[in-house]
Amino acid sequence: MTINVVLVMIIGFAGGLAVGSGFVAFLAVLGIIPRLTQLTKTMKMIHYYEAAVVFGALAGAVASLWNPVLFFTPYILIPLGLAAGVFVGMLAAALTEVLNVFPILAKRIGVDGKIAILLMAFVFGKVIGSLFQWISFVNR
Repeated sequence: MTINVVLVMIIGFAGGLAVGSGFVAFLAVLGIIPRLTQLTKTMKMIHYYEAAVVFGALAGAVASLWNPVLFFTPYILIPLGLAAGVFVGMLAAALTEVLNVFPILAKRIGVDGKIAILLMAFVFGKVIGSLFQWISFVNR
């Protein structure tokens, strides 16, 4: 092996450690999983949540290395996309609840009494951005 290959391997491993450490710190320090189980009243199933996060991270790592192409019909992709959206939304909701981001942001930009409008702006922005990405870049 040449020095370039070894250097790329070391850089890739270091990058993976950095991202993995950040992910674990995000989950552990903020207590995302216990808070999510508390909100959904499924504390007895916390081990399943933790296993799902571990297997999801492993599946994501394997998929990023192998770059698989999956040929699914839209009837399968729609529920998968909805599940992914629910996951991202619940993770974002748990994070914002833990950090109390919206009240702090509303106070800083001077819209204290209009947090609902601020939330709806975020929701509509996310929906419009997702639709734009889907319409512009998917199936082209």
